[in-house]
Amino acid sequence: MNELLKLAVNAHGGLERWNRVKAIKVAASITGAIWFVKGKGDFLKNVVLTAETRDERLTVDFPGQEKRAIFEPDRILIEMTNGTRLEARGNPVRSFAGQKRETPWDDVQVIYFVGEALWTYLNTPFLYTRPGFVTEEIAAIQVEGETWRRLKVTFPDHVKSHTREQISCFGPDGLLRRHDYTVDILGGATGLNYASDYRNVEGIIVPAKRRVYAYEGDYQIVKEPLLVAIDMGEITLL
Repeated sequence: MNELLKLAVNAHGGLERWNRVKAIKVAASITGAIWFVKGKGDFLKNVVLTAETRDERLTVDFPGQEKRAIFEPDRILIEMTNGTRLEARGNPVRSFAGQKRETPWDDVQVIYFVGEALWTYLNTPFLYTRPGFVTEEIAAIQVEGETWRRLKVTFPDHVKSHTREQISCFGPDGLLRRHDYTVDILGGATGLNYASDYRNVEGIIVPAKRRVYAYEGDYQIVKEPLLVAIDMGEITLL
């Protein structure tokens, strides 16, 4: 680990503590303009997400609907809680080819996007210490009077995420302030993902609130519309 990654990992609870965590489970409301553009306005308004820490796997439970969905990089499964299969798709990323901004998504595509996104978010920054990830500190930026140190992260090919090269911005305390990226399955759409409302969950420091906006040029925020809002209720380590 380079010095900035060490600072960030320690600030979020440390690798020793994280390595005892098998999964992180959160009750969440995921809203914002993108879901309406894709025809899925309130689809994720009340969900429970369980992100595993060793394998790339995220389960989405839908309280009151007796339904769950399972994201893995090469397969999406949607089923009833009694095991009855509703939908399944292998190599789901292929279904995004040729889509435009206003192309509606089906349920499987929503789960794929949520899976690659939230699995990354909930495992950050510890994810970056894993074999195959390449990290490099790049020039810091000043944001509202605070210095944010930036870590450029190159993801290995086998990990599905927004795009291979992403940037995490950390405040003087080592906590994540913002996560910058483009989204391959959205045609390179831009994202500034602000993290806040930190909580200490059994020794792991977790941002319970995220707000995602587009950006133009040199990371200039586009404040309207709010693309994605993630608000977490109960957070549990498993």
